[in-house]
Amino acid sequence: MSPSKNTEPTRRLVDRFGRVHNNLRISVTDRCNIRCFYCMPAESVEFMPRDHLLSFEEIERLVRIGTTLGIDRVRLTGGEPLVRRDLHRLVERLANVPGIVDIGLTTNAILLGEQAQQLRDAGLKRLNISLDALDPEIFERVTRRDSYDKVIEGIAAARAAGFSPIKINAVSVKGLTEGQIIPFAELARQTDTEVRFIEFMPLDADSQWDRDKVLFADEIVAILQAEFGPLEPVPSANPNAPANDFRFADGVGRIGMIASVSQPFCSTCNRFRLTAEGKLRNCLFSLEEVDIRGILRNGGADAEVADAMVASIASKNEGHQINSATFVQPDRPMYSIGG
Repeated sequence: MSPSKNTEPTRRLVDRFGRVHNNLRISVTDRCNIRCFYCMPAESVEFMPRDHLLSFEEIERLVRIGTTLGIDRVRLTGGEPLVRRDLHRLVERLANVPGIVDIGLTTNAILLGEQAQQLRDAGLKRLNISLDALDPEIFERVTRRDSYDKVIEGIAAARAAGFSPIKINAVSVKGLTEGQIIPFAELARQTDTEVRFIEFMPLDADSQWDRDKVLFADEIVAILQAEFGPLEPVPSANPNAPANDFRFADGVGRIGMIASVSQPFCSTCNRFRLTAEGKLRNCLFSLEEVDIRGILRNGGADAEVADAMVASIASKNEGHQINSATFVQPDRPMYSIGG
């Protein structure tokens, strides 16, 4: 999937601060089969009508238009993307778009055991698995569901299908997940798993986020170094990567820190988002959206879609302002935006 000569972008998605955006995160559904407290309400969730969701054809069209603006990487998210029927067919469509060099997927892995090989065969390159605890009891406290064994089965199926390394994203919450840090580190040292600890962000449906509940990256590093000795920073080959990576001093194992709250990476951000119902968001914490679905379904030309994407990125703010008194939490929680 290398870019062809006739897909070289004539203009790019550049904001006022010179950041070039080539990485599109596409939510394919707001539905999910677990109820993580930092993302969704426990009960009575109102999902959007299915006919509001972008079709696979509409998503493919948007991505094809996006490649003319420099998009070359996409990641499928949700909700839980694997609850969207025949997701492998969308992967296959996107894998055949000239200019797309990387397709990733973020999943809770509950349905991955049934779909891993199919997704791999369709052209999926990378997997990020959301798993906040290796203790089934803590897992159930976070997710409010008893599905831990299915997640482990899904990870095994992904490994058998040839996905390597397996990346795990673990949201870190003070007073709850400290005891999971060492087990995750052991997992990274014993397998091909790369664990990335993510600071708890203010995107919960119940708006109960509090800075005092954030288990900060520096605290996690301190816990790891007390157990394993010094951690060595690993220079990233990708300057836009959100994680600060480390390896253990003996060279065995690798972990990462996504310090969205304490050390924001806004200055190097190259990502933007498309919600499941076709709203373009230039930042995870954006308070404004662009209605792409309306353009697509009302006969808009490709040029109109491209202009809307360019305008959205051009209006992007310098940063998310979490650490500022002016910060406003978005009305939409994570499951509704797309992880």
